[in-house]
Amino acid sequence: MKSWFKNEPKRIYVQTSESNYDLEKGDHWSGSDCKVWLTPEKEDIKISLTAEKSKLMRAYITWDMATQASIRILGDHWERGYGDLEFRGIVPERVMPWYFIAESEVGYLAAGVKTGCNAFCSWQVTRDSITLCLDVRNGGMGVELGGRILEAATVVCQAAQSESFFGFTRQFLGQLCSNPIMPNEPMYGGNNWYYAYGWSSANEIMEDTRLVSSLASNTSNRPWMFIDDGWQICHNANFTGGPWHEGNYKFPDLPGLNNKMKSEGVKTGIWIRPLLNFSDFPVEWRLPQSRFLAKELGGEYKTFMDPSIPDVLEWIKTDIARIRSWGFDAIKHDYTTYDILGRWGFAMNGEMTNPDWHFADRTRTTMEIILGLYRAIREAADTMLVLGCNTISHAAAGLCEVQRTGDDTSGREWERTRKMGVNTLAFRTVQHGLFYSADADCVGVTPAIPWHLNKQWLDLVARSGTPLLVSIDPKTATPEQKRDVARAFELASVEQQIAQPLDWLHTSSPSEYMLNGEYARFNWDGDNITHSNRTEEIA
Repeated sequence: MKSWFKNEPKRIYVQTSESNYDLEKGDHWSGSDCKVWLTPEKEDIKISLTAEKSKLMRAYITWDMATQASIRILGDHWERGYGDLEFRGIVPERVMPWYFIAESEVGYLAAGVKTGCNAFCSWQVTRDSITLCLDVRNGGMGVELGGRILEAATVVCQAAQSESFFGFTRQFLGQLCSNPIMPNEPMYGGNNWYYAYGWSSANEIMEDTRLVSSLASNTSNRPWMFIDDGWQICHNANFTGGPWHEGNYKFPDLPGLNNKMKSEGVKTGIWIRPLLNFSDFPVEWRLPQSRFLAKELGGEYKTFMDPSIPDVLEWIKTDIARIRSWGFDAIKHDYTTYDILGRWGFAMNGEMTNPDWHFADRTRTTMEIILGLYRAIREAADTMLVLGCNTISHAAAGLCEVQRTGDDTSGREWERTRKMGVNTLAFRTVQHGLFYSADADCVGVTPAIPWHLNKQWLDLVARSGTPLLVSIDPKTATPEQKRDVARAFELASVEQQIAQPLDWLHTSSPSEYMLNGEYARFNWDGDNITHSNRTEEIA
């Protein structure tokens, strides 16, 4: 496939709050007071833009590119996967966030933007063209750059013909993030969410901790135990936010609990939702209600803090510094995408959020504001490991060691684990070690899910080279389950090769993998896992 992105675009089209413009090519592309620069940087292209008075919303850059009828294309997600990642043929209206990779009878093609960009970037592919959209809005309205030149994104493109397609994908993604950070050791251990679902206590956390520790045989890399949602003082069935200055009556002494957990031989982590807070802060700090879809409106909206305000970031940094002072080794921050944009990733598509609302600071793009929030969290966490959940993927890369790459699995319904967990691991493990440590979510060890199915999910995650966290109830776990989890912990506690899905071109729930040089086939419908000595390279 011929590289196309170094050719002149056939069209650059800009949307502003006032009007829309086709830009004309000169020394740069311009129309009205809007300007766009495409600047070559070695093998890449840097895209910058500005406007003096117009409120910029989006820029669309379209290149001519003839594609094969046989092409199969995979895109990424804005934040987490929702069981919907898959290779598909050409769907012109399909919005593919951040990057796409494609396979056809004549070779492979990939295009994307580097992480840490200042715009929400997505791709659309037709038989005759490829279009990059740079969404530079501020909330749901145009950004007021006032002549500031915004370095929106850097585009990377790669083509190949003969190498392994999985290897090609890994090589390409490695070019998108220049500063990934990873845990010092493979992450494994416990998080009781998928049997407790937030209704826990310090005593129950200690029971979980003792069980998780007893099942871990690796003496040099000890397991993690995370305290999830449910510890905070304002926790109830209808509210999952702060303040984050102390625990509720079930968690009366969090520094003391942390010390007790560590005495059992685990590393400790704790959950926080940084933007939802019931504290008495100024009304000017609140994000507007109008960003939510009507069906998701509720009484909580008044308490969401606006991360474009410097004092809000200082408030959040103080919360995280307080938690760090309690002695925890990791912080898991959650909900920032939903709390900022008012939508889950599966409902964003190309719209991202509702129109007609903006942040307090209207001079920065939404992505610049989100990056500012993640950098503040990273700074306040200091030496703590940061695990991002419901975080924007391309913004979290390089700022968190671990990223939850899919929506929740389940301790209640096997079908949800199959849909969310298997799909996520198959299609986003390619990012592992290149963007962050890619967490496909927990294994919920409960009586509600047949063990002959869940055991396969446990085995796949344990041998995938990615984090393994289990929710195992000390009260209901069987001897067989404990033995299987102990074996999985042993595998997951050491470095392994990245799981390679072999049938990912043809299904959204791949069942064939190359795991550490061994072929494995899973039956997600109910039969046992099968193994063979098949070790040849499969493209």
